[in-house]
This record gives sequence, C-alpha cells and structure tokens, in this order.
Amino acid sequence: MFQLSKKYWFFICIGMLSCTETVQTPEITVDTPEQLYGDLFYAVQTAEVFPDSKTFVDQEPKVPVAEIQKAFEQWEDRSEEGLRKFVDQYFELPTPQLDFKSDTLAIETHIKKLWSFLKREQQTPKSGTLIALPNPYVVPGGRFREVYYWDSYFTMLGLQQDDEVETIQHIVDNFAYLIKTVGFVPNANRTYYNTRSQPPFFALMVGILAEEKGIEVWSQYKEALEQEYAFWMDGTEKLSEENPMHRRVVRMPDGSILNRYWDDSDTPRAESYREDIATVAAAVAENPTIESSIMYRHLRAGAESGWDFSSRWIRPDEDGMFPLKNIHTTDIVPIDLNALLFHLEQRLTLVYHIEQNIDKKAFYFKRSQDRLSAVRTYLWSEDQKFFMDYDTSVNTHTPVISVAGMYALAFYMGTVQQGAAAAKTFEKELLKAGGVVSTPHQTGQQWDAPNGWAPLQWMSIRGLRQYNQFELADQVTQRWLNRNRDVFQQELKLVEKYDVMDLNRPAGGGEYPNQDGFGWTNGVFQRLNAEFKFQKSNKEKKGN
Repeated sequence: MFQLSKKYWFFICIGMLSCTETVQTPEITVDTPEQLYGDLFYAVQTAEVFPDSKTFVDQEPKVPVAEIQKAFEQWEDRSEEGLRKFVDQYFELPTPQLDFKSDTLAIETHIKKLWSFLKREQQTPKSGTLIALPNPYVVPGGRFREVYYWDSYFTMLGLQQDDEVETIQHIVDNFAYLIKTVGFVPNANRTYYNTRSQPPFFALMVGILAEEKGIEVWSQYKEALEQEYAFWMDGTEKLSEENPMHRRVVRMPDGSILNRYWDDSDTPRAESYREDIATVAAAVAENPTIESSIMYRHLRAGAESGWDFSSRWIRPDEDGMFPLKNIHTTDIVPIDLNALLFHLEQRLTLVYHIEQNIDKKAFYFKRSQDRLSAVRTYLWSEDQKFFMDYDTSVNTHTPVISVAGMYALAFYMGTVQQGAAAAKTFEKELLKAGGVVSTPHQTGQQWDAPNGWAPLQWMSIRGLRQYNQFELADQVTQRWLNRNRDVFQQELKLVEKYDVMDLNRPAGGGEYPNQDGFGWTNGVFQRLNAEFKFQKSNKEKKGN
C-alpha cells in the first residue's frame, strides 16, 4: 500500500465531518432561467442562437431583469440574428472556455499551476443563475464554469496532494452552506440545478479534511451530514407495497429500502433545452405512447447520477442496441448510489459512537446493515459475478455490467468471495489498454465505451485494494497514468475523459465536445502519480 494509506483508512473508519468557519453568507438566488427570463428564455433556446444551450443560461444580466423583460416585449426582431443582438446588448457572455496549455513538459507542475486558473473567488450576489457561495471554489474547466458536486471530491484528491488545505476547507464549507440553505447539494451552484443533486460524496470530502485537521472536525459537520441523508431518504415513511417509490427512495419486494436517482422536475433541462426537446420529440415520433414528461424526468435523473448518459439507464432493443429513447433511469436502483449511502450511514454511526449517543448510533447502524443486506440480496448477480444495477420494472438486474459495481467493493460491501469474483469480472469486461471503460457497450453516449473517466478509475482502484487485488489495481493505475501522460505530451493539457480502447483516438460521444481543464482528471492523476512514485521508491529500496 502507499504511504498515505494508514492515515487515510484510519479516518475512513472513524467518520467524516469538518470545520465550518464563520463567513459572510450571500443571499441564495432561487429563480430558474425560465422564471427569470420567460419568453426570452424560450425564444433564445429554441432558435439556436448559441451552439450550446448552456451558454445563454450562464450569462449575467447587465441591467435589472425587469428592465430586460420590458425591453424584450418591445423587441420586434425575433429572428436568430435579432435575438443574438438583444442578448449581446443586455447580457455579459460567460467567461471564455479555459485553454490553458502547459509551458512545461512536467505534468505535475502543470497541474499545480492550473489550480489557480480553475479557482473562483467568493461572489457577491447578482442577478442571473449563478448561486453565490461564501468561499472560493474550484471549477472543472471548459463549459463548466461553476462548482460541481461529485467532481469536487476527485479534484480534492489532487488539492490534498498539493497541500491546498485551505481550498479543501473552502469547498467543504461551501457544500455545508448549500445543504443548510438549499436543503441539499445541487448538481452545481446554478439555479437550473435546483431540482437535483449528484452522487453524495460529501462525507468522503469531509474525510479528506479530517485527515488534514484531525478527528475533532467530525462533530462540526454532523448536522450537514444528517441533513443530506434526510434529503436522500425523504418519503421513506410514505412507501408501501402499493406505492413502492417516492422521490429517491424505493421499497424492494421484501420491504427493504434502497435508493434511486431522481429529479423533482419533468421538463426539458434549461442547460440542455434544445437537446432534450429534440431527443424527446424524436422518441415520441417513433413511439407515440411515450409520455414526454416521464422521459424528461428520466433524462434529468440520469443527469443526477453524473452518468449523463449511459447504457446503464437505457433498455436495450431486441437487436441489443441502446437507443436513448429507451431511457428509464427512475426505474433503476443503482449500485453506486446505494454504496455511497451505505458509507454515509456508517459515518453517521461512528460519529454518534464518538459522541456516545447510543440511540442515534443504533439507528444509523441498523440502517447501514439493512442496506448492506438489501444490496447483497438485490444488487449482487451470481450469474455475472458482479454487483449490478436493479431494474424494478422487471424485478431483475439490468443487462449492463458497469464500473459502478466497483463502488460496492470500494466500501467493502461484498464478501471476500464476492470481491475476488468481481475482480475477475472487472478485469475481463472493463479493463482496457488505457484504463477502465465505464461499460463494455459502444452506444455513442459518453459514459459508455470507449471512454474512461478519472473518477471511475479511482473508485475501481480503491475497490481492488480493499480486496487485496493489488496487482490488478496497479495495472489500472499504470495504464491510466500512461494514457494521461501520452495525451498531455501531444496536446499539453489534460481533458475531461479519454478513449481507453484506441490510444490514438480522442474521447467523444455525448451532448458536447470533450472539455479541457480538467478538475477531476487533475486530482486523480496527481494522487495516483504520487502513490505510484512512492511504491516504486519502496520497491527500489527493498531491491537494494
């Protein structure tokens, strides 16, 4: 194991919370783009004024919104060119996309320099869609100009390696602030994300801070952890055999409770408005029985998962293809989400053990054990020898093996035998020349083959190490680091995702081009590279 392992796993075992500093908190912006701009929003988003639907909803008004609305009522030219002139007159374009190419061939130095380019300072509340936060934060890069929830954990791995402890503190405090004021951590700090979250990594983030500042930070984030848990478990008491689903909770056939991804809205996503309308219109034209509102919610729930989009959420046709029209995310109980919530239940159990609160300790311990039993019952596939997502519409596993199954190993939810068997399935189905593919299926969606993503490499490596599969974990590490280095040598930058099957081809697929920056790629590379160097040094010392 690597040098940080004893320290890291010690704090993983004792719980995860952090130190909230006193800050001047901004007012929370609540209006979505649809609410802010009304007819102007619909006109701009449907007229293809910008190639990317996200561009307009990220713009900042130059004058009060009421003045913009009044001016638009009197604006006669509603052509694409006329709308562009109106937007140029009344809005500030978003910050240009990052194009930070290295002036050094040392990738570690490049990443250290890049942190300052990806940082955003504390904001003053303004009109528009950006939710102001009380502390600085780090954005992913490219078209992603705000802080994203699950991205931030993997970014923090690199920030920790580079001794950016203050930045880690700021990010954790920002998320605690959002939990307190919004009720959960939104997908990102934009008002158009206020109906969904992302995979709940807050406890893991607090764990990183606890490593740096000590065990005493746990109690200071206890309320935020509990509130996030309450968000994901909302409606549990409403479940019954007749009504087995409510928001993000699902009652399984034996009465146990697991979770799913969800979105509280069933309309096109504001940041992908034109794309969603086109997707749903094409699906309805082919199959008029499809209900548009239900499909919009499936798309939104897929976005909450962070895997937007993937064959994980798509029912295959008879020919084995995975067309997006068959998306049915909210029918699916995902293994990664339930592993993360198991971890959160464990952390809360241990926090209350430390505080000697017997009743709450017993409550969260029982929740964790109930979830563990349900995951082993419903999400382990004895046929595939892997942890799989579960399709409630047919009461069996989905047909898609995915890296999400490695989350169960990362949080040690399988037996020793299951861990060993899953490692073999993982190696056979998912390990490629440049790292790990998300799924084996090539669908044109970005969270399928041939793409590899930094967060999934990290979770896979962590899961393999938990079950003493160190040689296989090292293979994943070396292949991913080499893939990152090779692209960096060619392009002098790191990117959002990589083709890990054809090492001469860039990654693609999805709704937008591959982005550079890139927060979680930087973080995972920096951490894995440091561990790899430490291991190599140890081996050399032993050899001498």
